[in-house]
Amino acid sequence: MTADPLSATVSPPSGTAAPLLSVEDLHVEITGRGRTVHALDGVHLDLAPGEALGLVGESGCGKTMTALSVLGLLPPGGRITGGRILFRDSGGAYGTGDTRGTGGDGTTDLAAAPAPVLRDVRGNTVGMVFQDPLTSLNPTMTIGAQVAEPLLLHKEITRRQAWAKAEETLRLVGMPQPAERMRNYPHQLSGGMRQRVAIAMALVCEPRLLIADEPTTALDVTTQHQILELVDDLRTRLGMAMILVTHDLGVIAKRVDRVAVMYGGKVAERAGVHRLFTTPRHRYTQALLAALPERAAGERTTLATIPGLPPTLVTRPVGCRFAPRCAFATDRCRTEEPVLDGEAGHAYACFHPVREEADGRAGDSTPARAASVPGPEGNGPAPTAPVGHEPLLTLTDVTKYYALHAGPFTRRKGAREVGAVAGVSLTVTRGETFGIVGESGCGKSTLGRMAVGLEAPTGGTIRFAGRAIGALTRRELRAHRRDVQLMFQDSYASMDPRMRVGTILREPLVIQGIGDRAAQQRRVAALLDDVGLPRAAVDRYPHEFSGGQRQRLGLARALALAPSLVVADEPVSALDVSVQAQILNLMRDLQRDKGLTYLFISHDLAVVRHLADTVGVMYLGKLVETGPARDVFERPLHPYTRGLLDTVNAPDPAAPATGSPLTGETPSATAPPSGCRFRTRCPVARPRCAESEPESTAPAGPGHRVACHFPLVPAPGPGPVSSG
Repeated sequence: MTADPLSATVSPPSGTAAPLLSVEDLHVEITGRGRTVHALDGVHLDLAPGEALGLVGESGCGKTMTALSVLGLLPPGGRITGGRILFRDSGGAYGTGDTRGTGGDGTTDLAAAPAPVLRDVRGNTVGMVFQDPLTSLNPTMTIGAQVAEPLLLHKEITRRQAWAKAEETLRLVGMPQPAERMRNYPHQLSGGMRQRVAIAMALVCEPRLLIADEPTTALDVTTQHQILELVDDLRTRLGMAMILVTHDLGVIAKRVDRVAVMYGGKVAERAGVHRLFTTPRHRYTQALLAALPERAAGERTTLATIPGLPPTLVTRPVGCRFAPRCAFATDRCRTEEPVLDGEAGHAYACFHPVREEADGRAGDSTPARAASVPGPEGNGPAPTAPVGHEPLLTLTDVTKYYALHAGPFTRRKGAREVGAVAGVSLTVTRGETFGIVGESGCGKSTLGRMAVGLEAPTGGTIRFAGRAIGALTRRELRAHRRDVQLMFQDSYASMDPRMRVGTILREPLVIQGIGDRAAQQRRVAALLDDVGLPRAAVDRYPHEFSGGQRQRLGLARALALAPSLVVADEPVSALDVSVQAQILNLMRDLQRDKGLTYLFISHDLAVVRHLADTVGVMYLGKLVETGPARDVFERPLHPYTRGLLDTVNAPDPAAPATGSPLTGETPSATAPPSGCRFRTRCPVARPRCAESEPESTAPAGPGHRVACHFPLVPAPGPGPVSSG
């Protein structure tokens, strides 16, 4: 579109109350590599002052593209080809009464606004928090300089005043020791702290609208809760409106007023959050809700999945865009495009919407049942592999310490050490899934790397199939690595981008000298069959696959050597709920068919509850509770486990808040608290907790152990627990 300053000025009809933001029939195209992607095709959205709107849907459906369009931050080759984005700022685009480039009432069409007007809006009246704070922060600038920068750009203010305001904003977002952090660089902060910096940068000019694009995707449940509570509090105090882009339906259920479900570059359904979760109308919304692991929590069932993939949008699909994946599609759906319509306050574009009476569930307000999808990939019983009693992996008092260097330019080691793992003992039996949960930095990944043999323990013993790994010869260790494989969190980063998939999957076989080339190629073909990918994938590169497909490739590579144990380190944390369900179902099927054992590491408690047989809860290098998954989740004994469960955002807006979510910062591993390491954050801590470290006991039975001086009294069933 042409950047004509005059075309950026619009006025709402006289006598009407205009919303803060109106997206009207927005079309966006992205041109590159000889093709054009119709990323957005007629998006309509409204946002009232002070309102929170959630954008949900699978990757590639247009959520982020809609958010980026508001600020003119489209990727290279992207352009708005139609529609308007009306932003009403009664204080002027500059926040100081200056109305250059706007109408007399402060309404600006951001879709047609020239670059100078957009620069004045960004970070000033509209703030944005990006998904990855590390890549969105400048590694060469201090935190203070980056937070103060928007003030110096948009406000008539001195550097001293900007610095003071930046420090005040960091304190407002809950940054510990803000004056000290102002002089730090991004790499010196934790993930949660970097996200607080990103929020401070977005809020320092007190914008009227905050756009948050997946702000908590890679964070553990505690940090996620703290960040979302912070945003809610600041939104209320500053009177901001918010657009929250996320694939986490639990976050949406608790943090927004209205929801827009996007699919194929269009809005498929739009409603109030309570209405959408209890009575979804579009079949795509119904399918998304059905795929939630919370729907099968504690049950050995197969998660409902959505077959196929979202459209690529290189060409405009004919008919309903969800029809190729919908079990209810008819010929009309394939030839005619439904209009976004419906009832008052609830719009949906579906020819065959969900009806309670038609589905035989009248009066049933339970979202879990309401969302079930019939078909071959529904949520029927999932046969599981028999779990034996033979120990496969045993850790006995395992420790891992990392020495801190005195400085970046010297090899002299300092006196301090970081205790990543501090005396962990556990047993994984053959055929089971052992889940490890806990906050970031608690030692989960280090424990997994030691189990695989990528890290050597500082102390203790690790036994696999009865043999101590530390006592193996080089040849025996080579054979051991065939039996234990690691499934990485970021499957794309773990693959050589210059190698084709066939070569990537053959590589372990070549290194281990297994079979000739023809046998290896047959093995690769069988692996692709096992993980549900076409055999033609051998000639493609990793970047040519979707996130879910790359995770399938990561699983295929882990299975190449037919291991007994697979250590899965956060394998589904960054995936859409529908793709996540596919991967979890696949892992369970392969476990049943091949007798696999999993050590499953995750901060997603719902995923672990669904998949794991046994759960271990880690805190600051210690294993504080272990037991059968159902017992740990329904009758936790440790206050830390109880706090983790209370911190989770349940995907049900009607669910009341219960318990006491975790608060405070995790202590430094270089100087952990005396006695019980959790006592500084524990609601039931007593003087004894500081004096001695608790031993692991089994107050609820031999299979459920806890390391706590004052364990919670287990209730007879699901529900609240109290301190003993």
